[in-house]
Amino acid sequence: MRLYLDDDTAAPLLAKLLGKAGHDVQMPSDAGLAGAPDPVHLTRAIQGARACITKNHDDFWILHNLIQQAQGRHPGIFVVRQDNDPTRDLTPKGIVAAIRKLEAAGVPIQNEFIVLNHWR
Repeated sequence: MRLYLDDDTAAPLLAKLLGKAGHDVQMPSDAGLAGAPDPVHLTRAIQGARACITKNHDDFWILHNLIQQAQGRHPGIFVVRQDNDPTRDLTPKGIVAAIRKLEAAGVPIQNEFIVLNHWR
């Protein structure tokens, strides 16, 4: 799967684990976009046909809804909820496992807003 990591998920360990799992991963620093606003990150993901992984639920929910209302399309948005609760929060390995389960289930991701914590 082609993935783009938002600034808040752009950790080298996560990128490495996703790459080892067979995913094509792009980070903001690869695109010269470190520190850019969320709409810029989502635009880059859309341009590169990459699902975007973020921890920024609220802002990306708004962007997802805006795209839907404008009858636009996106490759998918994966959200990682962080509640400071180790029983619910996902580690980098947990994120990779959740994406693996999502793929195995054959769930469509294009134009979807998916909370990865539900796929642990």
